[in-house]
Amino acid sequence: MKRFVLVNIMDIKLREESPGSKFPCSARTTMAEASSNNGGTDQVLVEETSSSVRTFILNRPNKLNALSYEMLSRLLELFYASEQDSNVKMIILKGNGRAFCAGGDVTAVVPLARQGNWKFGDNYFQEGYILNYVMATYSKPQVSILNGIVMGGGAGVSVPGRFRVATEKSVFAMPETALGFFPDIGASYCLSRLPGFFGEYAGLTGARLDGAEMLACGLATHFVSLERLPLLEQALVKVSTSDPNVITAIISRFSHAPKLKKESPYHKMKIINQCFSRRTIEEIISTLENEALDKKDDWISSTVQLLKKASPISLKISLRSIREGRLQGIGCCLIREYRIVCHVLRAEYSNDYFEGCRAILEDKDRNPKWEPSRLDLIRDDDVARYFSKIDDEDWEDLKLPPRSNLPPHAIAKL
Repeated sequence: MKRFVLVNIMDIKLREESPGSKFPCSARTTMAEASSNNGGTDQVLVEETSSSVRTFILNRPNKLNALSYEMLSRLLELFYASEQDSNVKMIILKGNGRAFCAGGDVTAVVPLARQGNWKFGDNYFQEGYILNYVMATYSKPQVSILNGIVMGGGAGVSVPGRFRVATEKSVFAMPETALGFFPDIGASYCLSRLPGFFGEYAGLTGARLDGAEMLACGLATHFVSLERLPLLEQALVKVSTSDPNVITAIISRFSHAPKLKKESPYHKMKIINQCFSRRTIEEIISTLENEALDKKDDWISSTVQLLKKASPISLKISLRSIREGRLQGIGCCLIREYRIVCHVLRAEYSNDYFEGCRAILEDKDRNPKWEPSRLDLIRDDDVARYFSKIDDEDWEDLKLPPRSNLPPHAIAKL
């Protein structure tokens, strides 16, 4: 018999000390209050269909399940508790409404950071990165139902899982460079491991991918049509084992490989590899423009326009981050991304993140004024500073929690 537990986030007592936390409880509580005051009552729904399966439902449909600080904190608590409960064999994660998760809800972070209080945002991103690390190294199988929008932080709380089910309604994107930000919450790890240089293409342009494309490039492990999704969930909640082979067999019964649409960018892998393998953003754009001279291809032109509309400093940071991710494990990737996000929030070199949020999310004029305004105005040293430690005596690198009894697939990510 199903048992639903409706959790009002504001009734949850914040952990006085969480793994990796470096701020006192009062700072964490203030962060929670700021977020809730800005977004109303956030909720997480926990479905207990059986003693062996837990279903966590992102239940903020009016915000497309955008992740507030409270949601990140609660998810981390739930994942820890389920991992320690020997009765729980598997986790299912899904979203309520037309989105799985549209990303992080930064409506509390950006106004405070603009005022110089960047450590509130630091705390928010820290919570998300630790959650990503725990999910990536989780000892029990997770099945993420990626029905609807999966963007930004939504990818960060799903792609680390062992099983990722896309549908014909799935829409994946990492649109951060258009916001003056960069693909984070583990994106430099997962994007760098997509076929060829498809990760650079997706991470730099923010291109939208459908469910078939997610399956083709490996962002999804399975594709299940909407009409069969309820049957899959009914089968999954009956699972009484953590054996990944059993879970694979169940999902495979309901899945199939859809055909890619004719205009899919995944059909452009030859051009993508040729162009996005270049060493710099300038060379990537130049190679694409040269291709456009030889080929009358709308996809090439639109790709160039996406790159030229993005924040120049964000493009340079993102390319270097993804390239470094090719050679690093998930922990090193998150530590690097944490350094970058702290520099972004401090806005000592550029305030493009604040300007992007203004233009896209607040005023919605979609006309950000980037500064620096051109790629050639940015030196290598300017980019390098984002990858360095913060010059603040109260700051320290991201502290990831110790993990033990890891399955082979999790060990491979370290």
